[in-house]
Amino acid sequence: METIRKINDELAIAGQISSEQLPQLVGDGFRSILNLRSPGEYEFEPSEEVKAGLFGLNYLNFPLSFDNLHEETILQTFKLINELGKPLLVHCDTGIRAALLVLIYITMQQGATPKQAFRQAERLGLLTPVCQE
Repeated sequence: METIRKINDELAIAGQISSEQLPQLVGDGFRSILNLRSPGEYEFEPSEEVKAGLFGLNYLNFPLSFDNLHEETILQTFKLINELGKPLLVHCDTGIRAALLVLIYITMQQGATPKQAFRQAERLGLLTPVCQE
């Protein structure tokens, strides 16, 4: 079972979650799931959206890879985060993309520009300069 890490009262991150974790998410008060995985990824769970809906969870699959990680894509993702009901679980396959995205989101919420947020992620070793372009 994948560990769900609560970042703050609105956001949590995880790697690939299982169907068995959905009742736990509801019980913990989560309202939405944002899946950053691409349908072509190894062990992508195609029925996750349907199963999440059965538990009353809002669900959105917005594939985000390190190849398409640039300011425009990040800002699109943040718009989705702002629109989804909170608390929100952001997940990918291992949790690294989810952690990076949430870190940049929180950094920007605290007043940083996208460039400053990217630099902070780079200083932490979560992002390479190539991902910024």
